[in-house]
Amino acid sequence: MADAGLFIGWGEVVRGRETEALAVFNETLGYYGRLQEEGAIESFEPVFLEPHGGDLNGFILIRGDAEKLASLRVSEEFNQLSLRATLIVDGFGVVGADLAERLQRQMEYFTEQIAAFA
Repeated sequence: MADAGLFIGWGEVVRGRETEALAVFNETLGYYGRLQEEGAIESFEPVFLEPHGGDLNGFILIRGDAEKLASLRVSEEFNQLSLRATLIVDGFGVVGADLAERLQRQMEYFTEQIAAFA
């Protein structure tokens, strides 16, 4: 089971770049599908958010092994797709995430730190 993730979020599509945004989104989904088939990631889930007045319009959550995700994050293809995305959507970002056992360890550490300050 995946213990780490990458949260890839974005805001509004830059006006006039809608066609490019769709092309890059579809290319990205194909890329993540290939990575999943190759075993580099466990899974990925794209999400579009309904209009809510905030800056986040959607995200993709990639799940996998922390070391494999760290390697992916510095790969040339991942960085090229990310760079292209920054040119067509506002607020693009990639954030590491702790899941499953890593999340449990973080909560244990947090609990220990609370006790240390009490």
